[in-house]
Amino acid sequence: MGSCDSTMGLSTTLFVMVFLFFGVASMKNLAYFNETGYLPCHFTNSQNISLGELVVFWQNQDKLVLYEFYRGKENPENVDPDYKGRTSLDKDNWTLRLHNVQIKDKGLYQCFVHHKGASGLVSLHQMNIDLSVLANFSQPEIMLTSNRTGNSDVVNLTCSSAQGYPEPKKMFFWQTTMNSTREHDSVMNIFQNNVTGLYNVSISLSLSISPEKNASILCGLQPEPPQTQLLSPPYIIGAKPTEPPLPALEPVVTASVLIPLIIFLCGIVFCVRLKKRKKQQPGPAHGREAIKAEGEESKQTEERVENRVPERSDEAQCVVNSLKMASSDRSAAHF
Repeated sequence: MGSCDSTMGLSTTLFVMVFLFFGVASMKNLAYFNETGYLPCHFTNSQNISLGELVVFWQNQDKLVLYEFYRGKENPENVDPDYKGRTSLDKDNWTLRLHNVQIKDKGLYQCFVHHKGASGLVSLHQMNIDLSVLANFSQPEIMLTSNRTGNSDVVNLTCSSAQGYPEPKKMFFWQTTMNSTREHDSVMNIFQNNVTGLYNVSISLSLSISPEKNASILCGLQPEPPQTQLLSPPYIIGAKPTEPPLPALEPVVTASVLIPLIIFLCGIVFCVRLKKRKKQQPGPAHGREAIKAEGEESKQTEERVENRVPERSDEAQCVVNSLKMASSDRSAAHF
């Protein structure tokens, strides 16, 4: 009998412990960085106990008190300094508001409700709240770290996103051309701020892009749920411009310059040869020509004295004629 009674007593004790364990209400809640989180207690005062007989307080997983409502009024004496001025109580639904939530505020919280009567404190209600904290990452941004050169078609890109929590699951590049779309995975560089606990992330990639094709590059960030996937604005890489050919000289311009020059030079050569030929003519004929030339020259001298006409030699006149011909040909070639 003694053994049987002992076994029954142990079973009853275990049953009570299991009942208490599963009887404690619990819930998960979510708060955003630098905003307000809510720690509900879900206490229903079915016995209509006056507030002057209630003791309600919240504590974190390290047993530090966030807020205490003691017999109808707040009691800040037991509140941890890290939570002073950061909490407020909604007495209508017994929910504690935690303001200016930080990453370090994530974790398990407990709400306790006791009745302070003649027989001392009697536990009426307990609730566990598992608080998660999120911080939205900034929109990813692509930056060009080095451009492709004339000897290479490789483009180096870096994509970054900042001020998020928790650590994201994945970061990647999407390359889209006229005929295909390709995903590029890369090792994610992660930096966590020691003060705020927020993450900055980035990835880098070298892409080989055909010089005659355009490409659109996107960067994607996949954070932890319930946050949604973030995409960067498209980064457009244009086709490499071809080097223009050297401009050819216009035939009309070339002819207008070269033809008059050639005619002018030919005229000078002709005049020089004509002068040499006159000097080489022999004998009496040459004398007669000389006498005749002297007579004509004398006559021309007299006419110049009378009419004051400037004198020109045969050679000068020949050069002048050549210049006139060259000028006329230049104008013709231009038109």
